[in-house]
Amino acid sequence: MVQGIAIRIRGQVQGVGFRPFVWQVARAHGVVGEVLNDPEGVLVLACGAGLDDFIAALSRDLPPLARVDAVEVAGHVFDTLPEGFVIAPSRGTGAETRVTPDAATCPACADEIRAEGRRHGYAFTNCTHCGPRYTILTALPYDRARTVMAAFPLCPDCRAEYEDPGDRRFHAQPVACPVCGPRLWFEVGNQEVPGDPIALAAARLHEGAVIAVKGLGGFHLACDAVNPTALALLRDRKRRPTKPFAVMATIAQAERFCVLSDADHALLAEAAAPIVLAPTRGALPKGVAPGVGLIGVMLPYTPLHHLLLDAFGGPLVMTSGNLSGEPQVIGNDEAREKLAAFADGFLMHDRDIARRLDDSVERANPPMVLRRARGRVPGVLPLPPGMPDGQVLAVGGQIKGAIALTKGGQVLLGHHLGDLDDALCAAEFEKAVADYRALFDARTAVIAHDLHPGYRATLAAEAIAQAEGLPLEGVQHHHAHLAACLAENLWPLDGGFVAGIVLDGTGLGTDGTVWGGEVLLGDYRGFERVAHLAPAPLPGGDRAAREPWRNALVRLDQAGQASFADRLFEGLPIRALRAAVAAGVNAPMSSSAGRLYDAVAACLGLCPAGQSYEGEAAMRLEAMAVEGEDGYAFGPGLDPVPMFGALARDLQSGVARERIAGRFQEGLATAFAAPALALLGQGRAKAVALTGGCFQNAALLAAVERRLSGVPVMTHRVTPANDGGLALGQAMVALARMGGTSSATA
Repeated sequence: MVQGIAIRIRGQVQGVGFRPFVWQVARAHGVVGEVLNDPEGVLVLACGAGLDDFIAALSRDLPPLARVDAVEVAGHVFDTLPEGFVIAPSRGTGAETRVTPDAATCPACADEIRAEGRRHGYAFTNCTHCGPRYTILTALPYDRARTVMAAFPLCPDCRAEYEDPGDRRFHAQPVACPVCGPRLWFEVGNQEVPGDPIALAAARLHEGAVIAVKGLGGFHLACDAVNPTALALLRDRKRRPTKPFAVMATIAQAERFCVLSDADHALLAEAAAPIVLAPTRGALPKGVAPGVGLIGVMLPYTPLHHLLLDAFGGPLVMTSGNLSGEPQVIGNDEAREKLAAFADGFLMHDRDIARRLDDSVERANPPMVLRRARGRVPGVLPLPPGMPDGQVLAVGGQIKGAIALTKGGQVLLGHHLGDLDDALCAAEFEKAVADYRALFDARTAVIAHDLHPGYRATLAAEAIAQAEGLPLEGVQHHHAHLAACLAENLWPLDGGFVAGIVLDGTGLGTDGTVWGGEVLLGDYRGFERVAHLAPAPLPGGDRAAREPWRNALVRLDQAGQASFADRLFEGLPIRALRAAVAAGVNAPMSSSAGRLYDAVAACLGLCPAGQSYEGEAAMRLEAMAVEGEDGYAFGPGLDPVPMFGALARDLQSGVARERIAGRFQEGLATAFAAPALALLGQGRAKAVALTGGCFQNAALLAAVERRLSGVPVMTHRVTPANDGGLALGQAMVALARMGGTSSATA
């Protein structure tokens, strides 16, 4: 019998080279024993004279993709003294550990595909520091047999690398080479074209063609980003007239068409390799991102992308390969069926995609996540201090669908699932719920959902609850936004009330009206609606969100500017709309800040008759607005009537639209900061939280923060302020209510 220790290491420690790291540290400190993967993470059984130094070294100089949440040490007795230190096979089933997100190609692998050797030009080169993870995973623990790479038996050379603890490919589950791994080809009309697939695709791109490219989490549609004809062709085929395209480029190419700060450079170079929104230099054709001042740029994040950009020699549009509103295509046959009308050729491979993931979309200045997907999921956050531990499934909302699971003191955030109004996106949502629950061995105790009874996510929650006999926890939309912001900032469960400025599009309120411009006083358990934007009808219901002139008409009418509205929207069905509003037909009352943005944008001539994508009017207004203007005044009760009166006078007197847009945003910031500051001054709130989709507008966010200077302010940095973060907030509210009585003030 030999006395030793058992070291439990929790966190992102599987599939990142952690076991060979432990093996090397053990050898350096004269420690014997073994290290292995199991459902809880990494387990080390060790003995020897250098144990203290060995334990300390396990938290230093970690592999690039590793994240250690906890190191727990307990006693362990060996039957006999181990001979040396070994990496043992994985044990157990289930999932108590974190899963590593997909990671961009590391410098060593990027150099390898460009150098002479057996992986020269190989599009599936990877190692323990990079490559696919979540998109190839089928079960935990993370071993090759539980990934789609099980279909590719290792050749002797790859097997030698895989089994050598001193090699950077030791137990790199996607390891492959041209002899034994996935293969790439180029096809046209369902027929493979002989020749180098990368060169063939690059040649067609130079000719102005649109090419479907199979990536990590799905297909992209690619075209030459500097060719206006190719851009117009892609827009026409996708029926996507104005929504911005993302551009993939090298850093040197990106510098020529974007203004990149040091923070942008750092974000682009992260292993997550997100799309980063950066100010445009105006060097690319307007067809890339019409009407907005930002370009979404990403670096090549797989060897395939590196090779394609090398061969093409310029930036490429890389937009999701899907029919309008549908999920991104991931299967080869699915791509041939659904993308044939869009693409002139297909750059294909035979490695399956286990789950579809869009590209993440982020900003570095200020830091924010607009779409949390590839490279960021399945990431976790710790539960706020004092939050009870339990297992909650939160299903999110209708737009920008995403789910969350709580387990083991953490909340796991799901990936962007699209607009659940689309039946196929809704089906993907249901598959994702089942996938996450199975993969992470969830034993759900309660299901949290939005109050809106018609949301597909709500209906799915009700169906699961009924089938499994689980309780439901309904959470008001804007309370969930507030709770999400609190949770991201680790606001304690009993940290006190916070003034939440919640500005978004729509969400069902507790009074049955549509909310969206609120000041809430609350915590995780409950809230009071202290102030809100003076309401107006939403003429036509959902159509009001698609046709900004409808919102402008009712707001101008409220402000006594009916005759001005008549001139502004001449030719549109003004009389019929007013009659419907007067009769209360399909005109629910709303306090939405998002619809207020639409109204102002329509007054300024920004897509008044219809938006071609969600948020277009607001994004164009943000791009137009001049900073530093004196803001328009709002009336008592956050009433925009005085603002619209001043706006109408400015428009009629020839004030530049850019200045009017700036005055609106500054006025809105002042109006909503005031009641939040009052709550702090009265001692009723301890801090302010800024949340909701409108706070993706960097100028509005900065304007509100200026007015809150000197007081504690919480914002979103790593979770979406938009509805993609709703599930996080829903989960926190459900946990808080599981742990005690409500502290709701209303």
